[in-house]
Amino acid sequence: MINISHKRNSLRYAKATGKLITTPDVIGKVRNKQVPKGDVLEVSRSAGILAGKRTSEWIVFCHSMPVDWIEITYELQTESIIFYAEAEAVWKTGVEMEAVTAVMAAMLNAYDMLKPLDADITMTEIRLLEKRGGKSDMTDIFTPPVKTALISVDTAKKEGARADRSAEVIREFLKNEPVELAFESIIEEKYEAVKQQLLKITEQKSVELIILCGSTGPAPKDIVPNVIREISDREVPGISHAIYKYGIERTPFAMMSDQTAGIRNGVLMIALPGSSRGSMESMHALFPGLLHIFKTLRRVS
Repeated sequence: MINISHKRNSLRYAKATGKLITTPDVIGKVRNKQVPKGDVLEVSRSAGILAGKRTSEWIVFCHSMPVDWIEITYELQTESIIFYAEAEAVWKTGVEMEAVTAVMAAMLNAYDMLKPLDADITMTEIRLLEKRGGKSDMTDIFTPPVKTALISVDTAKKEGARADRSAEVIREFLKNEPVELAFESIIEEKYEAVKQQLLKITEQKSVELIILCGSTGPAPKDIVPNVIREISDREVPGISHAIYKYGIERTPFAMMSDQTAGIRNGVLMIALPGSSRGSMESMHALFPGLLHIFKTLRRVS
């Protein structure tokens, strides 16, 4: 299976369809509920719903998920029944397979009930009609890409006593995003040094995003969040909440880091943990949804 533990929950939707072809006489019996085995449409609806909820039990690489809604509908035509299956869930991966499985199960059930009446029934045109949710919904295009500064705030890293693994992780992650890493630096955990660096960059407006890595914990030396709060024109608490929610679902240690975000002079500043794991989790929490804020900031500027 593909590991999806790094993904965030989001609203997912899918719709699938399939066509069962038979004779006008059989369609008439279905319409008038004269099929010996019972009400074909309602029984098939129930079969589709049940199968959709259990998709992962027989699709080998399909993830199990809490499906929130499945519905089966149909259209009776002269020589066919068109089935539709819709599925919805708030989860890490899509519900396409649940929708396709549901529509196929509904059709198979109808086939079983109708085969004594027509030996030449055909099931065809099974396909996915629509899917929504997840990364595929993030369609913002950035030309030019979002210019970004990456600043590590860590005295030990500045002095060469410790490798800057978190910066490596962030740098690698950003290669797959519409982001240009335009500036990098490592500075000591000194309030005025961090403040002056941020003031300089935001005054120049040479970048649109500043990612600060480190100095976000509860110790007296952890000063980055307070610097951002002091110089911001406004804070963006939703960004902080997104990082917290993602992190706390994976480790209780996330509660100890003060992820702060603020905007100054149209430049977004975000404080992230100094650990490589915390940095990677924060990246997954932020992207690609974070990118939408730059559409707004570019319009304002």
